[in-house]
Amino acid sequence: MKNHPHLLLVSQHAHGHLNPCIQLALNLIRAGARVTLATTVNGFHKLKSLPPHHNLSLASFSDGHDDEVNAAKTPGYVHDLRRVGSETLADLIHTFSQTGNKVTLLVFTLFLPWAAVVARELHLPSALLLIQTATSFSIYNRFFNSRDGIFVFNKQHFDPSISLKLPGLPLFTQRDLPTFALPTSPYFSDMSSVIQQHLEFLEQNPNTVVLVNTLDGLEPDSMASIPNAMVVGPLVSSSFRGIDRRSSLYYFQWLDSKPDKSVVFASFGSMAVLSETQKDELLHGLIESGRPFLLVLRDAGEDGKLINEKLGEQGLITDWCLQMEVLRHRAVGCFVTHCGWNSTLESMVAGVGVVGYPQFADQTTNAKMVEEVWGNGVRAEVDEGMVVRRGEIGRCLEVVMDGGERAEEIKKRVEKWKRVAEESAQDGGSSFVSLKLFVESIG
Repeated sequence: MKNHPHLLLVSQHAHGHLNPCIQLALNLIRAGARVTLATTVNGFHKLKSLPPHHNLSLASFSDGHDDEVNAAKTPGYVHDLRRVGSETLADLIHTFSQTGNKVTLLVFTLFLPWAAVVARELHLPSALLLIQTATSFSIYNRFFNSRDGIFVFNKQHFDPSISLKLPGLPLFTQRDLPTFALPTSPYFSDMSSVIQQHLEFLEQNPNTVVLVNTLDGLEPDSMASIPNAMVVGPLVSSSFRGIDRRSSLYYFQWLDSKPDKSVVFASFGSMAVLSETQKDELLHGLIESGRPFLLVLRDAGEDGKLINEKLGEQGLITDWCLQMEVLRHRAVGCFVTHCGWNSTLESMVAGVGVVGYPQFADQTTNAKMVEEVWGNGVRAEVDEGMVVRRGEIGRCLEVVMDGGERAEEIKKRVEKWKRVAEESAQDGGSSFVSLKLFVESIG
C-alpha cells in the first residue's frame, strides 16, 4: 500500500470544518492517496449526500450526543467530545486494521487536538490541518504557547487595550484579534484550553506537518513562524472544476438578468446570527445604495417573501444559496460577508471584492487582513451598539464598487489573488505539488 497510503481525515461536523476537509480529501486522492473522511455521528448525514468517489470512504465516530442537533451548544460538550470521541475514534482505527484497511496517517483539524493524542497512543503518525489562517494560528501561539504565552500566565489580568505586533504585519488591537483568544469571549475557557492542547502537541512532536488552507504568498511571515507548515489551499469546493449546479435555481435566473459586476451579494455564513436591528440596517443600506443585491438570510421565511414582493427587480432575499457558484457569477461585483475564512478564501478564488462585517472567532482577524494587508476589500465600522448602520454600508459599497482610485486598487489586488489561487489549485500548481510530495513521504 506504499503507493496508495490510507489517510484518515477527522473533522468536526460544522459546515465550516467539513467543506475544506471534503476538498482536501479530493485533492489528496488526486495526489495518490486513499482517504476516509470521518466526522461525528450527528454530522454524518451532511456527508451522505456526497456523490460516490473512487478512493473516498466516509465514516463516523460518536461524541456522546448522537441524537442532538445542537450538541455543540450543550454545556460541557468540548469535554464530552474529547472523552467519548477519543474512545470511538480509537475503535474506528482498530476496525480499519482488523478489516485489512490499516490507516497510514491521521489528519486532524484545528480544534480536535485529542485526535492527535489518539494517533500517538496507537503509534500512528499524524498531521494538523489549519482551517483558519496561518496568521490566526500565529496569534494563538503568541497567546497560549507554554513558554511565554501572554494568556497562559495572565488570564486573570486582561487589559482591553491589548495590542499585538507580529513580523511583517500591522499592529493588531483587541478588535482585530480572534475572539476565541480573548477572556471577554463566552467561548474563551473551552477554546483557550483546546488551543493550548494543539500547541503542546506540536511542541512535543516538532516534526508534525501542518497543512494550511491558504494561498501561496498570502501569509509569508505567518507561514514562516509555523514549523513544517505547508500551503495546501485554496480548499474551496468545486473551484476551477467547471461544475455547474445552477440549472433552474431562481436566484441564478435573477442574476442572469443583471449587468456584469453590478450585484451586491450579502451572506453571513452558517453560524453568525444577526440582530433584528442589524438586519434592518443591512436591508435599508442595500436598498438605499441603489444597486441590485442578493441577500441570504437563513431565517427569512415568510418575511423574506413579503420583502421580495416590495423590492421588485432591485433585490432578492433567499434563505440559502450555492455560495461559490454565486460568487463566480459574472453579475456579482461585491461580497458583503462575515469574513469567515472559507467565505474570504472563496471571494479570492472568485475574484470578488469584499465588504467585511466580522462577528466572532477568526473573522475579526480576517477582516483586518482583507483591508490592511491583502487589500481586496474594506472593513465596515460598527457603532457603539456593535451595529453597522445603513450609511456605513453605503460608504463601503461606494469604496469597493464606485470605480474611484481606491476601487481600482482593490480591483488590482482582487485580480492578483485570483491568479494566485488559480495557479495554486491546478495540476502542477504549488499546492498540488506540495500535497503530492506529502503523500509520497507517507510510509
